[in-house]
This record gives sequence, structure tokens and C-alpha cells, in this order.
Amino acid sequence: MSLLSIFATAILPVVAVSAVGFGLGRFKGVQPDALNTVTVYVLAPALVIHSLTTSTVTGGTILKVVVAVAAFTAAMLAIAEATGRLFGQTEPLLGAFVLVAVFPNTGNYGIPLADFVFGPTGRSLAVLVTALQGVMLYTLGIYIAARGADSDPVADMKRVFGVPLVYAVVLSLAVRWLGVAPPADSTLMQTLEILGNASIPIMLLILGIQLSDVDMGGTLLPVGIASGLKLVLAPVVAVVAVLLLGFQDPTVARIVVLLLATPTGVTPIILIGAFSSERNGFAPGEFVSATVLVTTLLSVLTVTVLISILQSGAVV
Repeated sequence: MSLLSIFATAILPVVAVSAVGFGLGRFKGVQPDALNTVTVYVLAPALVIHSLTTSTVTGGTILKVVVAVAAFTAAMLAIAEATGRLFGQTEPLLGAFVLVAVFPNTGNYGIPLADFVFGPTGRSLAVLVTALQGVMLYTLGIYIAARGADSDPVADMKRVFGVPLVYAVVLSLAVRWLGVAPPADSTLMQTLEILGNASIPIMLLILGIQLSDVDMGGTLLPVGIASGLKLVLAPVVAVVAVLLLGFQDPTVARIVVLLLATPTGVTPIILIGAFSSERNGFAPGEFVSATVLVTTLLSVLTVTVLISILQSGAVV
């Protein structure tokens, strides 16, 4: 498949729907709060439950995905921390730098993308990875964002228990393990499917609305370095992780790599705003916002090329 075909079938739908959200946010002043609430508490849990209970991915494969994501995160944390210190960054900008370089947008960006490229299998794995990312962001992410501030990040990590996706994953895996999943044509499963399918375009609209409010006042050099780590190095680290784990199904390995190669997520903006502080003239919030926008725009090119490489079977 040519790069143009990949862009048209996989990337263009993501860009087009996000652009609509961007326009609503920029020109109509639409705020994402209500859509976020509906997605987080209704649509996304429905998507998780339906996708994981109907997925043909085995338990052993799911465990490998969890280990791969954990290994990727650990490696990127070490690389981002070392790179930030090498370029003389200090807290709180160092924490912000680490967050944007490590955590991808596997939710609003990754779930629709994986669905467009790999179908139901891509979607089911994307919701699993998104749930894992949510747990790490609201534990490890809070700690990183709050480093050097006066707050107690450990006390705020309890937020992870308020993330519905975590419970949806646990429930789905338990239902699968017990073998009590309702039939796919049952009223319950069809309802969950309708709600889950609705989450895909809503997530893209939210992404566009959030990007419309981004402030590009960040420092150019750290934004460029962080973007390079996120869009160029992260896919390499992801490939190494899945190769070391030896996935038997190459499609699963490719989905994991694609998800981990997505641009910087918007959650770090929230974490930095809530837990970080400004010192020595630095503005961590502006830096994070600028990196989110830059990586999202550049990912149109990098993700298109990556999909071409993955589909060719050149790396996994």
C-alpha cells in the first residue's frame, strides 16, 4: 500500500474529525468538559467491555502486551530523564519534559487510529493499552509532574481509583476468564457496541477541541528535543520491546508499536497544570501544550511512514 493510500484510509479520517473539533473549539468556543465526562464515564467503558469480551486475543497475548508497555515506559523514562539532564533542564521543566517524551496519546488518537488500520483487534488492544496508560499517568505521571513542587503527589495518586477504564478492564478480563460473556447478538452486547462505536468520533472531536486551546509559547529547543524523542525514538524503543518479548502474532506486535508511537497525549497538560509550578522563568504548561500540538501535527507524517513500514513486515 502506498503512503498516499495509507494517509487516505488511516490518517485522513483522524485528521478530518479532529479538524472539526478544532474548528468548534477555536471559532465556536466549545469546551470539551461535557464530552469528556460522557466519554470517560459512559462511552469509553462500553468500548472497553465490548472490545475485550469479544476479542479473540488470548490471555497470554494480553499479558505480553502489558509487559511490553511497561518495558517501553521504563526505557523511555530513563532515556527522557537522561536527555533532559544532559541539556541542563531542571525542575519543574524536567518533569514536564519527561512526561511529554514518554506518554503517548493512545486514547483520543490511538484508539481511532488502531481501529482504522487494524480493525476490531486493533481497537481491543488500544483500549487495553489506554487503560494501562491511564493507571501509569495517574500514579507515576502525577509523581513526575509534582517533582520539585510543594504538594504531596502520593496523596493525589488515589485518582487512579476514579478512572472507570480500570474497572472496565478488570470486569472484562474477569468475564472472559470465567467464560460468562453474553452472546454477541444479545441486547446488552449490541447496546455496548453502539456506545463503544460512538466513542471513536467523540474522542477525535475532543482531541481537536483540546488542541484549539493550546498555547504555543513553549521554548523551541526543548519542544524540538521532546518531539524527536516522542516521534522518532519512541517507535524504535517500542519495536525493541515487542521483539524481545517475541509476540507470536505479528499483527499484535505491530498494533502495540503503532500505539506507542502516537504523539504526546493531552493528559500531561492537565497533570502539569494541577501539580507543577513555575520557577526560574520557565513555563512548563506552555512547553507541554506546545509539544502536544507539534507532535500531533508532525505525527501525520511520521505515523503514515510507520504504518507503511509495519504493513511491509520490515521490522515486526
